[in-house]
Order: sequence, then structure tokens, then C-alpha cells
Amino acid sequence: MTWTALPVERTRQLGDLGTVAERQMLEGWLSWHRETLLAKCAGLGPAQLARATVEPSDLTLLGLVRHMAEVERWWFRRSFAGETVGDVFTGPSDGNEGLDGAHAADAERDFELFRTEVKACEAAAAGRGLDETFMSSRGVSLSLRWVYVLMIQEYARHNGHADFLRERTDGATGD
Repeated sequence: MTWTALPVERTRQLGDLGTVAERQMLEGWLSWHRETLLAKCAGLGPAQLARATVEPSDLTLLGLVRHMAEVERWWFRRSFAGETVGDVFTGPSDGNEGLDGAHAADAERDFELFRTEVKACEAAAAGRGLDETFMSSRGVSLSLRWVYVLMIQEYARHNGHADFLRERTDGATGD
């Protein structure tokens, strides 16, 4: 049997985040956006995930999953937590942060690497204060709160791309 991206069961509902504490709200929104990206991929096989469907762009759903794993690692683990870890797929220095190099044959592995990276990033932020700061690679002081907000916007932007890619793949729409 051919592997397909698994369905996503939501762990958070956005309506439940309306009156929670700031940390819970940021974590909840980020979790929702992570799940949204995976939901856009659910039920698709490797070839569908690796196919560019919005010409002339070569962007793919699998490329977005890879990219978000790379971006998560960069901000949560490398930048904020100061971990010395290599690239998930490719690095920020290549200018594509995982978008290139998405191959159908690696789809199952790439999805697992994404899930593993998300867990590692959650662990890197666990127990740390939103006001804790670090120096960015450009010498700017940033907080963990800033990283959460950045990641929420990064997912929101790319989930919009994923909407178009999925609709062009099989007509599916939705959150």
C-alpha cells in the first residue's frame, strides 16, 4: 500500500483561545497553524505532495512542509535556544530553507522529520519565559514572544499558499 499523508485531528479550536493566557494563546495559534499545513496535505500521496500545481511557481506542498521544519529549527532551536544543530533538509544559507529538493520518494520521511522537529522546537521553548531574549544573527535582541508571533505569521502566509496548491491538486478547499 502506498503511503499517504495522514488526516489531522485538531488539538485546539480557535474559539477556545479567546480568553486564555498569552502563552496558551500563542502556543494554541501556532499549533493550529501547524495542524492546518498538515491538514492541507492529508490524504495525498507522495507524487501529489511533490507536484508543483500553480504555474509558473515550482512551490509544492511537500516543499512547504520541509520549509517549515527548517524555519522552526532556525528560530526555536538555533536562534532562541542556542542549540548547535545542523540543517533538517537544507539551510538558511541556500536561500530556500527546504523548499527545493522535495522528492516524492522522500515524502514519508520528510513528514516524519517535520513532526520530529516540531516536538524538538516545543521542547526548546518549554519552561522558558516569553520575555527571554537572544541576539539574532543580525545583532538584534529578540524575545521568545517575537519568535512565536513570527512563526504564526510564517505559517499563516504559507498556509495560504497551501490552499492554492491543494485546490489545484484535487479541488479540496477548507481551513
